[in-house]
Amino acid sequence: MSNVSIIGTGNMARTIGARAIAGGNTVEVMGRDQSKAAELAKTLGGGATTGEWGTAPAGDIVIVALLYNGVVPVVTQYGDALAGKIIVDISNPFNSTFDGLAHRDETSVAQEAAKVAPTGASVVKAFNTVFRHVLEKGRPDVFIAGDNARAKASVEAFIESLGLRPLDVGGLRMAHWLEGAGVVTVGLANHGVGNLDFALSIAELPA
Repeated sequence: MSNVSIIGTGNMARTIGARAIAGGNTVEVMGRDQSKAAELAKTLGGGATTGEWGTAPAGDIVIVALLYNGVVPVVTQYGDALAGKIIVDISNPFNSTFDGLAHRDETSVAQEAAKVAPTGASVVKAFNTVFRHVLEKGRPDVFIAGDNARAKASVEAFIESLGLRPLDVGGLRMAHWLEGAGVVTVGLANHGVGNLDFALSIAELPA
């Protein structure tokens, strides 16, 4: 099982933390508001602990469960405290109308986070194509992207411990297209599917 630190105290932090505890992982919660972090750790149970904001996370895998515009500043703020860690970016940089990305360049929040991450840290994009309540109640596929094979293997093992199937889409540059897939899920929710009770998945032909 994995040692995981979650930076953030919102709904995705709560959902991933709950599945992580249920999967036998150790979880540390870190938040700017120490009382909210402590409250979430207590709610999660299972021995979840609270870390001090800005200090070195206890987990080998650090899930940054923040809105997209907070990810790069927080990775920058933590700095060398993230050295050697696997940083997981789960964010979606939607524009104001939720029909495109907030950034115009062929980049991603994960790629920008990798630029400011300390030496020895690896960034992996994951979880961004799954709506929170589907992650909580369903068994969706989880697409991941990253440049470090060992880091991706660790994230894949963690995802499997949640009872979910990880699917590797390639290097970290593919995080841009995963963010685009996040936009597609919103478009489907608003149009073709008409609700939020689904996730993108891969259907394989029988052998």
